[in-house]
Amino acid sequence: MSIKSFIAKIWAAQAVKQTLRLQKNAAQHQLNVLNKLVQTAKHTRFGSMHHFDKITDYDAYKKQVPLFTYEKLAPFIKEILAGKADILWKGKPIYFAKTSGTTSGEKYIPITKASIHHHIVAARNALFFYIYETGNTSFIKGKMIFLQGSPVLEKKANINTGRLSGIVYHHVPTYLHQNRKPSYATNCIDDWEQKVDAIVDETKDEPMTLISGIPPWLVMYFEKLLLRSGAKNISTLFPDLSLLVYGGVNYLPYRQKINDLIGKPIDSIETYPASEGFIAYQDQQEASGMLLNLEAGIFYEFIEEKNIRTENPVRQYIGSVELHKNYAIVLTTNAGLWSYIIGDVVQFTSLNPFRIKVTGRISQFISAFGEHVIIEEIEYAMTQAIEKFNIHIKEFTVAPQVNPAQGLPYHEWLVAGAIPADKLEEIATYIDTCLQTKNTYYKDLIAGHVIRPLQLTILPPDAFEKHLAKMGKLGGQNKVMRVRNDRQLADALLAS
Repeated sequence: MSIKSFIAKIWAAQAVKQTLRLQKNAAQHQLNVLNKLVQTAKHTRFGSMHHFDKITDYDAYKKQVPLFTYEKLAPFIKEILAGKADILWKGKPIYFAKTSGTTSGEKYIPITKASIHHHIVAARNALFFYIYETGNTSFIKGKMIFLQGSPVLEKKANINTGRLSGIVYHHVPTYLHQNRKPSYATNCIDDWEQKVDAIVDETKDEPMTLISGIPPWLVMYFEKLLLRSGAKNISTLFPDLSLLVYGGVNYLPYRQKINDLIGKPIDSIETYPASEGFIAYQDQQEASGMLLNLEAGIFYEFIEEKNIRTENPVRQYIGSVELHKNYAIVLTTNAGLWSYIIGDVVQFTSLNPFRIKVTGRISQFISAFGEHVIIEEIEYAMTQAIEKFNIHIKEFTVAPQVNPAQGLPYHEWLVAGAIPADKLEEIATYIDTCLQTKNTYYKDLIAGHVIRPLQLTILPPDAFEKHLAKMGKLGGQNKVMRVRNDRQLADALLAS
């Protein structure tokens, strides 16, 4: 065993034990976090406006601090952008994470000296849990890709501003610098396709052992590698590749495609980083869900997804959540976000320790006919079809067709992938059946002839990539909306 591997195992054991200690007393720990956040920010503009000096417990906090979306928080962000200090948090942020979001316009999310540290620690701990469970440290010896946005940052009110991944680039521990790919120059390339080509050039002859990225990027990178190298599969090109790290979208629809490209299944770690905070990471290979990150300087609230649009939804903290319910997740953070609705919907898969899985977005559903089909149900149906028919799907999205040229309305599934024409109808029927088993409202609408079964529309393999490129959103952490309650994305795809 090398010295590096020996040290990694010691550090991993220490980190895991510390994290699991917090999980055993999670409810009280979370209340302590809330109290510390409130006390730290009570003299800020936000703290004064919301009478932080009167907040003594969680119930008082809920009375004084309403729920905030970005739009409601924007006036405070504008004050910071105007150069003012002590607005949402003590002093000024050291960064703004600039994001277009999945469903809204451009946002500037504050990152403080206190919060950036936790982004790095959480990413490290995800690897430490893997080392602790499996004993595998072989990936440390080779080259690793930590795909990031451009590390070139702009100034907003004299505050460094850029994509979260580009900001994190400047905080990667020094002990990883020697093994890290791609190079700084390549990371600075703005054009995504050029950037991937450059990454292929830099890595195709290297001993890659760990590759990190969102699943659509992994597919694009692997396909370009095989095209450029002529290798049979990725494991032929990178025989020591042993670990994938991914996040951002559900991995299951991509799993078979990625395994086929690699040539064999390999271990993977799911992560849940957001500009607002590093929320969770996979702590065990076989466990369902990701470990909720209680060491992030974040106080978590949860609102049942079915109630999120009501006037005064019930807000809960970790001490009263239940298994397998869909909750909108709400964050209060040491970057100055207060009861901030980030838009994600999660379920608890375990309460000891606290593990969650992302089941969708508040705004990503179809209810054009009262069915309220959510992204979790759609991804389940597609994953079942992929496994049953052994089909390869690159990307897909679902939209309602309310006014078809003829016949009843339906859900249109637009799919970029390899689906045999002679199996199209059978696969569509199977997906529809799976969806009906997950959503009784949808089933009743089919049975009542309000709508007809779904229709599959096959698009060229690069349809989504071209659309994202046209919108200036190809690459990085940009994702395709899997489901929309309108036809904006669907019609754009069909038009091109």
